[in-house]
Amino acid sequence: MIGTLRERAWPADRAATVLLLAAILATWLPSLGASFQFDDWNVIVRDPRVQSLAAWLAGMPGIRPLLKLSYALNHESGAGVAAFRLVNVAVHALNSVLVLCLLRALGRHLALPPSTTAFAALCAAAAFALHPVQTEAVTYVSGRSSSLSAAFALLALLSWLRGLGGPDERRWRVWSCVLFALALGVKEPVAVLPGVMAAWLWITGEARTIPRRIAPHLLLLLAGAALLLAWPPYRAVLEGSLDARSIGSNLLTQVNAVSWLIGQLVRFDRLNADPALATVTTIDGPLVLRALLLLGSVGGALALRRRFPAGAFAIAWFFLWLLPTNSLLPRLDVVNERQLYLALVGPAWMLGLGLARIPSALAHWRWIALAALILTLAAATLARNRVYADEIVFWQDVTRKAPHNARAANNLGYAYALTCRDADALAEFERAIGLDPQDYRAPINQQLLSEGRLFADNQRQCPTAQTATR
Repeated sequence: MIGTLRERAWPADRAATVLLLAAILATWLPSLGASFQFDDWNVIVRDPRVQSLAAWLAGMPGIRPLLKLSYALNHESGAGVAAFRLVNVAVHALNSVLVLCLLRALGRHLALPPSTTAFAALCAAAAFALHPVQTEAVTYVSGRSSSLSAAFALLALLSWLRGLGGPDERRWRVWSCVLFALALGVKEPVAVLPGVMAAWLWITGEARTIPRRIAPHLLLLLAGAALLLAWPPYRAVLEGSLDARSIGSNLLTQVNAVSWLIGQLVRFDRLNADPALATVTTIDGPLVLRALLLLGSVGGALALRRRFPAGAFAIAWFFLWLLPTNSLLPRLDVVNERQLYLALVGPAWMLGLGLARIPSALAHWRWIALAALILTLAAATLARNRVYADEIVFWQDVTRKAPHNARAANNLGYAYALTCRDADALAEFERAIGLDPQDYRAPINQQLLSEGRLFADNQRQCPTAQTATR
């Protein structure tokens, strides 16, 4: 399968792939020295089920088994946090090449001019690879759930496309289902993949073939959902999600959340790993306006179907990949930037298609625009990666951009305390208490630090002069 896929889907212009990979390595490898952050401590560093292959096997069956297997393999290597990030960068590089392959394949299916297809695909792949919003799925180790599931999902979609209308369509569909199952074993939101396939068939005028061509994927999805719902641990996770807020309130909340995510595509200065967006329970004018703009964007995909099918699919792609995390099902955290990981391909392709329309007489401006895009995004990503250098810098960035975030204030206080900046830590704990008096963590941390009991012996090394009463 891989040999045939390489033959048919690998970019004809190998220089484009080399350029893309070189830009990825130059942009992302400097982040390898960053520390673990946020959820990394609970799901990677301290989770006993991922400390070794034996521990992983003992913990099965479990939620997201292939994701946890990747963590266990990293721990087995003994190479530390840099190895975790190196795997993330490698997965992201693979995904960027797969996006390049996918968009070339889509352009050929739509009979776009070869030069348009090639340039638009390269431009979109570069935007996907280098955009600073991707740091949460690449530099943040726990973000691997998004990038690794995307790798299998992209391979599944490429395999499915490879078989469409060909003599080996059934065989390629089987391979696609296998890869889809692997993607689901990493992260559940890739369940939207059959919807992406259906959207492609509808936009390309093959709607009547949808039942036949996506039925195996739907059956696989339904079987997986039935197994998960019958399994008590996963059912408990689902029930906890539904208790977070009502479905109606979640829909209102997600109007703001999706609008915020769209803003993150262009406002690099506002990128935030823990924005703590508020829950919305009432309708007001700005919310209605945002909802109308989002509905208008979806309507644009419908209107463009015949005149500009590539643009219609790009819009549909963006909203479909956000659907599992930003629609009906409530989540404890309203929004995270890593939800944009695969969704970004849609806007990136629109950008590439737009630049590719520059008249051939001014073709050199395409390459100037692409070079400017690469340099701008790479510089922004290098700057964003510095936020992950250590926990103090990380949480300072969050609290500066989300001063209402009590969790961030508490975590910044803990990071200060761990580095013996106890006066700063106590001030942050006090601020967290003021922001959320119902949260028990900050007052407990404040009391334990004041009593000198927040850390076990030798967990931190403080000079004698640096005490909790400084």
